[in-house]
This record gives sequence, structure tokens and C-alpha cells, in this order.
Amino acid sequence: MLPSQPNRRSPIRLAIFGICRSGLLAALAMSTPILLSSCNGKTVQDTFAPDPKLKQPTAAEPTTNDLPADFPQYPQAKLLNTDRTDDRGIVTTWTTPDPIESVYKFYQQELTAKQWQIVTQPSDTAPQLVATQPDRSNVTIAPEPSTDKQQTGVTTYTISLLATTASPTPTPAPSSPAPSSTPTPSPKPLSNNLAPANTGEYLADLTKLGVFTSAETSATGKTPPSSRPVTRREYARWLVAAHNRINGTKPTQQLKLATSDAKPAFQDVPTTNPDFPSIQGLAEAGLIPSPLSGDATSVLFRPEAPVTREQMILWKVPLDTRQPLPAASLDAVKQTWGFQDAGKIDPKAMRAVLADFQNGDQANIKRVFGYTTLFQPKKTVTLGEVAIAIWYFGANSEGISAREATLN
Repeated sequence: MLPSQPNRRSPIRLAIFGICRSGLLAALAMSTPILLSSCNGKTVQDTFAPDPKLKQPTAAEPTTNDLPADFPQYPQAKLLNTDRTDDRGIVTTWTTPDPIESVYKFYQQELTAKQWQIVTQPSDTAPQLVATQPDRSNVTIAPEPSTDKQQTGVTTYTISLLATTASPTPTPAPSSPAPSSTPTPSPKPLSNNLAPANTGEYLADLTKLGVFTSAETSATGKTPPSSRPVTRREYARWLVAAHNRINGTKPTQQLKLATSDAKPAFQDVPTTNPDFPSIQGLAEAGLIPSPLSGDATSVLFRPEAPVTREQMILWKVPLDTRQPLPAASLDAVKQTWGFQDAGKIDPKAMRAVLADFQNGDQANIKRVFGYTTLFQPKKTVTLGEVAIAIWYFGANSEGISAREATLN
């Protein structure tokens, strides 16, 4: 038996194998781009990339803000959440790196400029800002209570907007209501519907109430009584008298006159001065600057000096709002009233000027001086202007006029 021979291929077979192998490689090389690019126009990267529909969803940031489009939004704030509740209405939660005091200042200016009335100013005991638009809505801006989850240096606050026209939750009526013989009183007419047509009618209404005497409103020479200047002592006397007589049905709102045993607040108004009860009463109530209110520079009242526009507003507005005067800045007064001479207003009076704007059409400045871009704070007021100012007391339509008081 012959020994086995190694398996050798003939030269012809090797040549044929080499040609086939080269051809196969060349064919693969030529067809690869076609294969990689022929799947519906996709590249190989697209073909083997993960399906975007299978990606894990990411948490979306809240973008819904149900506050009205014209409601101001603090520029440095970020919306966190929007919710609705029966007792608070639309509640939005915001964060900002700024302190809450900056947020309060922004909304005090912006809401006032948009005809909102500031009802409650933030304080240490009640850190919230409350404003209202008559017959529309109330808004409350308050900081969120501190929690461990809140970041350091970040302020979180809420804006709660509640419509005042929302219908209250109905309560079940009694099964057998007892008939009442007392008719339901009709709504009281608004004071602005009874506004006099001329200055003489203002003077007549107040004279009928006993605020002015016939001698004070009578003409002297060729000067009409309504055009004569008013002194500080006269204004103090008439302001107190008009307030107490117009609010005669509300004993708890009366201004108390000072008695002769009181220590004078001013060096130039002794107890023997006939107008001491009114002037001292205003000082003791904290309605005019005096040492009693912490103003050590106001030791003199200057009773015979003429009353200026800014002084008339400073003394009168607190009796309308019955609230502490808000903090005020020059920019806030310019934005609200648009006075070109706002920089000339005394800082003490500026707070009253700003608060007066919140009284809408019943603002003293609007009623007395009409539309104007110049306040002229140092200008002396006349008897007619004082009469228009003290003819009405109160905030918006909730006040009462001298004419209504004469009808009661």
C-alpha cells in the first residue's frame, strides 16, 4: 500500500480559486455602500439608531399661567405651579432669587398703576400684599412658608387671584320661611351722582351742615368767597367739623376734640387758642405731623400760614382710607399721577398723594383740581377747593358726602 500523499491543489485550481476570491471581495466592496444607503434613503447610522419614540420622557416645566394677560409678572420670577381652589381662586407659585421686599415693591407700583387699590400693606405680623379692583377681583401676594426643601437664597411666593363676582356657595333655605313685613332697603345712591354742579353748591351743603358759617362764605369786596385763601387753622377746624358731621351716624368714626387740660402739641397753639380743640385733636389722632407722631421738627403749627395743596391732601387722605399711608417713591408718584413736578412734593405728603390715587374717581386731587399734569404742591388752596375736598369722605363708593348727610 502506497503511503498517503499530501493534499495538494494543482496550479490550475489555485488560479481559479484566486480569481473567484478576488471577484467576490470586489463585488462586496462595490455593493456595501449600496446596501448601507438603500434602506428607504436612510444611512447606516439612521438604520441602527434608537427609535426616538422609545426615548424616556423628561419632566416638562410648567408653562400654564391662568392669570389674566394684563396682570403684571415680576420679571425675575419663574413659574412653578398653577392651581385652582374654591377659597383662593387661581393660585400660582413662583420663585425668584430676589428678596420678597423687591417683589412687594414691584407689585405695589404696578398694581397701583393699573388701577388696583392696595387694601393691605405687608408687615412683620402679616407678610402679605392684598389689592382689589372694585367688582372684579382680589389678589393676595404672599411668601410661601419656609421648608427644608426650599433652596437657600431663593424666594418662593404665591399669587392668589379670586374673582369677587364669583357666586358664593348656596345655603339651603328654611323649609317654611316666615314672611317679613319690613321691606328690603334699596341701595344707597352713590355720592358722585349727587355731586354739585358748581362750587357754590359745595359751600351751601357744608353750610347747611354747620361746617361753615354765613360770615365765612359771604363775599368781601369784589373777591368771591370761594377764591379767598385758607389758613392752616381754618382748614383744621373745617376738616374736623366736616368729618364729624358727615359721619354723624357713625360714632366710632368720630374725631375726638381735645380738651383744655391736654398738653399742647405745638408751641404756638396754646389751650386758649379757639381752634386748639381741632388742631390738638388732629395731632393726638396722628393725622398731622407733630412731636406726638415722632416728628421732632414740627414743634410749630403756624396757624395763620396759608394751607398748600400738599398739606391739604396730607391731612385729608388718612380720613378717607383709614389705613396707614403706604410707602411711596418719586417714581411711583410719577407713574401713577404723571406729575411733571412730582420731585417738588414733600416726602411726608408724597405718601398721601400716592394713596389718594388709589381712591379712583373719588380721589381728592381729581375732584378738586381735575385733570392736570402739574400738582403745584406749594400753591395755596382756596375756600372753594377746600370745600370740594371736605365735601366727601371715604374710599371709592363706600364713602358719604355732605349732601347725603343733609338728607339723612
